[in-house]
Amino acid sequence: SDPNNVTVTVEGIGNYLYQLEDDDYSNDFDDYPPQISNVFENVSLGYHTLTVIDLNGCAIVTKEIIIIDAPKFMTPNDDGHFDTWHITGVETLPGTIIYIFDRYGKLIKTITSNSPGWNGYYNGSLMPVSDYWYLAKVKKGEKSFEVKGHFSLRY
Repeated sequence: SDPNNVTVTVEGIGNYLYQLEDDDYSNDFDDYPPQISNVFENVSLGYHTLTVIDLNGCAIVTKEIIIIDAPKFMTPNDDGHFDTWHITGVETLPGTIIYIFDRYGKLIKTITSNSPGWNGYYNGSLMPVSDYWYLAKVKKGEKSFEVKGHFSLRY
């Protein structure tokens, strides 16, 4: 979501505490204290450790999560700002493939986790100002999920 929020869903009945820790250990101030709410707001990009604590003493579950971000626009005008479009955070997820489509559903570009992103060109021509859609098949090892959305190309 915008900003990046995390909502934890737990199966089963119980009373729980939730904690989110930044996995960048140099930034301990980014850690959230244990809380009753299952929602964390304004979570930074990157890897985090999510811990769910059962207050009845039954279990503590820890899971690694990653926050990625898709820019809402790009401006390929060579000014050094937003000249290319790529999903931030997938560079650490080899195997991730992102497909970019025009408004008619035509595949315009396929980019990978380690590519520099899309520069706004198709067959040597700069694409027109418009909205473009993406499908990201995000993969880390054997785990995968899809992210869909759109962004604007403007000058």
